[in-house]
Amino acid sequence: MAETPDSYNIKVQEDRVMSVDEWEDRWKEGMTGFHQPQVHKMLESHIDAVLSGRKGVRFFFPLCGKAVDMKWLVDMGHTVVGVEISEIGIKQFFAEQNLTYTEEVVPDVPGAKLFKSSDGKISMYQCNLFDFSSSIGGKFGGIWDRGSLVAINPCDRQRYATLIISLMDKDCRYLLDTLLYTPSLYGGPPFVVPDETVKDLFGKACHIQLLESADAFTEKHKSWGIDYLTEKVHLLTLKTN
Repeated sequence: MAETPDSYNIKVQEDRVMSVDEWEDRWKEGMTGFHQPQVHKMLESHIDAVLSGRKGVRFFFPLCGKAVDMKWLVDMGHTVVGVEISEIGIKQFFAEQNLTYTEEVVPDVPGAKLFKSSDGKISMYQCNLFDFSSSIGGKFGGIWDRGSLVAINPCDRQRYATLIISLMDKDCRYLLDTLLYTPSLYGGPPFVVPDETVKDLFGKACHIQLLESADAFTEKHKSWGIDYLTEKVHLLTLKTN
């Protein structure tokens, strides 16, 4: 379906706000339909474009949940840093992946904790994403954004984009997953993020390449009240390269 202002009138979602507490409640109540038990197909399909021949890439996972993609990348020889608000999600990740870990406080972020796998290859910060920064976690050569930009409250998107760009190393390759559906039929999250929004948020700092667009509609999406769902994946690189 062609993108037009009428097809993606995202203004109907712009005032929708999910609080941090609401996200934590979803984990407590087991309402984690956003979690996928297998490695995301679009990450698998486009990992070579993200790596671009590089070995030992340091990846960032914003709003990582308990994504199995993290362990998959580590098994390929990379390292991963994630940020997740829910301690439940973090502990479930380590338990489900049979990984031992250490736990420590993060001095620069009041109330935050750092969970690190015993081999040091996976670090997960339990804190509000907007409390994270490059001064805490450094910069990254790869970012996998599946379910993060689409989950961020629309009013926070510019702040989010500024944060993500600040975390990109010079050679960073940022894989961004977005969703399209008729926003008047479902309030979100996940929210609709048209290509034009991606351009508005990241276009000044980044080159943006659309890698894939696919029909992602399944039976479960009928309960959202929508009639189609398109998933897109974009590759972003800094223009300073």
